[in-house]
Amino acid sequence: MSEHIVIGDVAPRVQYVASGAQTGFTFPFPIFKSADLEVFLDGARQSGGFTVTGAGQSAGGTVTFSVPPASGTLVTLRRRLVLHRTSDFQENGELRARVLNDELDYQIAALQQVADDLGRALQFGPTDAGAAPVLPVRAARASRLLGFDAAGGLQLYPAEAGTTQGLFRQDGAGAVPRTMQDKFTEAFSVADFGAAGDGLVDDTDAIQTAFNAAAALGRTVLVPEGSFRIVRGVTLPGGAAGLIMRGRLVAEQAEPGPALTLGDGGAVRNGEKLYWGIRVVRATLSDWLDERDIGVRVCNVDTSLIHIAEARNFTIGVQTLGDERGVEDSSFVLGRLVDNRIALDIRCRTAAGWNASVRYHGGHFAVSSATWPALDRFGVRLSAEPGAYRAHNRHVFDAPNFELRQQGTNSAIPFLVEVDSRAVIARDMRMEGCSPIVARHLGNAQDHLYDIAWASQGYLLDVEYGAAVTRAGAVLRTRHQAAAHVEATRLIGTVPNLRAAAFRWTPGQTGFDQLACVSASVSGSPTQIEDFAFPALSGYTPTARGVTMTAARGLGFVVDTRACRDFALAVDADAPRLFVQCFDAAGALLTDSAGVMARASGQSLVWNAAARWWQGSADMTDAGLTRLQAIRLAPEVAAAIIGICRVDQDYEARALRLYCEPRHAPALLYGLPNLPHGSRELVAEAAWDPPSIAAGATAQFNMTVPGASPGDLVQASFSVASTAILFLATVGAANTVTVVAWNRAGSAIDLAGGTLRVRVTKA
Repeated sequence: MSEHIVIGDVAPRVQYVASGAQTGFTFPFPIFKSADLEVFLDGARQSGGFTVTGAGQSAGGTVTFSVPPASGTLVTLRRRLVLHRTSDFQENGELRARVLNDELDYQIAALQQVADDLGRALQFGPTDAGAAPVLPVRAARASRLLGFDAAGGLQLYPAEAGTTQGLFRQDGAGAVPRTMQDKFTEAFSVADFGAAGDGLVDDTDAIQTAFNAAAALGRTVLVPEGSFRIVRGVTLPGGAAGLIMRGRLVAEQAEPGPALTLGDGGAVRNGEKLYWGIRVVRATLSDWLDERDIGVRVCNVDTSLIHIAEARNFTIGVQTLGDERGVEDSSFVLGRLVDNRIALDIRCRTAAGWNASVRYHGGHFAVSSATWPALDRFGVRLSAEPGAYRAHNRHVFDAPNFELRQQGTNSAIPFLVEVDSRAVIARDMRMEGCSPIVARHLGNAQDHLYDIAWASQGYLLDVEYGAAVTRAGAVLRTRHQAAAHVEATRLIGTVPNLRAAAFRWTPGQTGFDQLACVSASVSGSPTQIEDFAFPALSGYTPTARGVTMTAARGLGFVVDTRACRDFALAVDADAPRLFVQCFDAAGALLTDSAGVMARASGQSLVWNAAARWWQGSADMTDAGLTRLQAIRLAPEVAAAIIGICRVDQDYEARALRLYCEPRHAPALLYGLPNLPHGSRELVAEAAWDPPSIAAGATAQFNMTVPGASPGDLVQASFSVASTAILFLATVGAANTVTVVAWNRAGSAIDLAGGTLRVRVTKA
């Protein structure tokens, strides 16, 4: 050293934040040699790339980098001495001042180094009278946490106990301290219980252990990102608050059964649950033959929110199950339900369970083209085990998307209804690659509304009913390419006042405008439609507002049903019975031997062998919710008589109206040559060449007019013009109209031959 260093009161460490352009950094403390200086960039000690100047100078020196440290880099310079003695004095030897000063300088510098190190170490305060900070031996402190006891002394704790001792305070005004254990167990992660989520390790036991722990403490379980392989089904008991999934379960089960069950069965109510992001995938595609093969089963949920993000490759993708309690008042948000034979199964297990009042939002119900093309597939099934509750009700589906891939002879149907469900509504449905069947009803479902926003078949869709079904319980709205058209209901027959529509056909027989008179007891062996549609019968008595019909008498509209099969009958009458009589394209009667030919929406139609028609099983009343009936006819029916009759008592009727599905405008059949009913006017014509008629004389002609009766009003006209000949007509006998030509002129008149026309009007 060229001069004596002065060790001032300067800390032996300095730090800078690099600008990105600066290369030189000063240090204000002295160093004895360049090797005494340590240089760090962001905590990494540097061994080169810089030079040190100023060694041996009291004022310190400079570190110069060959390349400027990057902007924001923390540059640390500190003096670091080897703690050893630099001199040794000889006994009775000479004590030189320089040697003593150098030795003392080195010791002071070493003390400054120690002081700097101690200044950044944990220490007891100067007034702390606690125990000495002596750690137990290595074996005693292995896998333990260092903490402090109630007196502030050092204490070792089990590693897991740290979360019960440590406190956590959330940022924000008003936050209060909580133990780390309380904070960390807000949600149980399956990873905390050993689940790997790598798709290779069997995570079944770890996941079930986590589920059980969450249920015991009422916590929510978290499944983090990853693929969690399970070889048996896992169940989250109802005691758990919920389940949040960011990853997915990959099922490789040896035995069939639900891969994931949410909630308890039996009589347990699983209320106020949150199941979100549920993803369950079968590792290999199911053969679709075993209905025990289920992706997700949700039991007895009530007032809960469930998000099924994915269920794939199962026989049944998702099943909601009412056991000894019900599934009700909950909302499901549906994602991708793919390559399942039944994507969503709404089911009841017991008579004491139910499945009602659930909202389903969205859902992509899809099957790939290559997935079991020979097998039927369905989007939503409403089902029940034998003897279980069957009146599923008030399920609402908003904007489901069905892509079920109908191919060859398979069925690809959005809704399969096996129960007697009520008020199931599907709105804004999309159907692509499906069968033209929106729903297949195998149970006596009622008040189902299927609203189709888009379908690959346009509006050429239908609802299919099983052979044993007695209810036509579906309303189908097909808006695609028909939205404006179907907004109107088609009225095809209306008799708003039966008293005003009544007319005398013959003495003692009454007919009605547009309507056929019918009888529940037709004699002989009638087989054709004209054998049952009478223009008039006895047994009808006008009242102040309508007509009283005796037992076994009825009225009906006769309608051509070749193009349209859906009708609705509106009636103002005293508890009438609906009847439907069916005929084929040749007009021949269709009996029950041909199968079920007619169904009603809100009651059963049973075959009445004596009357030879399908008859309502209950009166049409508001009290019984049976007055408003829609009628569905089988494809074999080409014409039908639809009306009311009672076979056991007299009753009054006042008005009838018949409507049809608005895509069609079927013909109402009446006033025809073979079906003269429903018209009070009879017309006929015949060729006649009158003889020469002397002045004041007459000529007479008798014309056959079937149905004409004495007392009817008759008009006659002749096709040859003459102002002197007056034509008078009267019904001289049943079915015979007599026309008289009277010459009022003063001379004989011989008219040329022409056509004589008559009109008979029933009053």
